[in-house]
This record gives sequence, C-alpha cells and structure tokens, in this order.
Amino acid sequence: MIVWVMYDIKKDKSRTLIARYCKQSGLYRVQKSVFLGSLENYQKDELELQIVEVIDEETDSVYIFPMSKNELKETVLLGQAFDKEMISDKVKALFL
Repeated sequence: MIVWVMYDIKKDKSRTLIARYCKQSGLYRVQKSVFLGSLENYQKDELELQIVEVIDEETDSVYIFPMSKNELKETVLLGQAFDKEMISDKVKALFL
C-alpha cells in the first residue's frame, strides 16, 4: 500500500527520530514533514508503534494515510506540492 506520513512535532529530537523512522521504513521525504512511499501492512504498523513511543500526545500530531495506487493517481497536487530538492525519481514514479 501507498502511505503518506505527515507530522507537526514540537521537539527537535522527536521530529528527527520520526524522520529517521520514516526513512528506515523505506518512505521518501517529499516535504520537510511529509513522507511518502510503499509499505506492507506490518511495516506501517511497526512505524506507527515507533512513532507513538516518541511523540507527546499533548502537543504533537502525526497523520498516517494509507491509500491504494489508484487512489494516489487521483490525488490532486496544487502549487509546489513537493519540495523539488527532496523529491526522488522513485516518488515521481509513484504518480506515473
């Protein structure tokens, strides 16, 4: 499945760990606090468990959106949807 992870994390250490966990899971950074990629269900569950361990539920927010490839192709991207310096060819390929 395709997975989007978006977050707003107050503490730098927690934000850095979440970015690391996303990368280790195989997701690609498309904006400073947005990751995208393909994960198996168990990988999404593992990522969720890792994130829950480091966030402060009183101040932080994390969204994990699973979707199919067909749903991704229907996604509307407006303006500067991706940070061009962060996006890889693998992310571009997800939209083809």
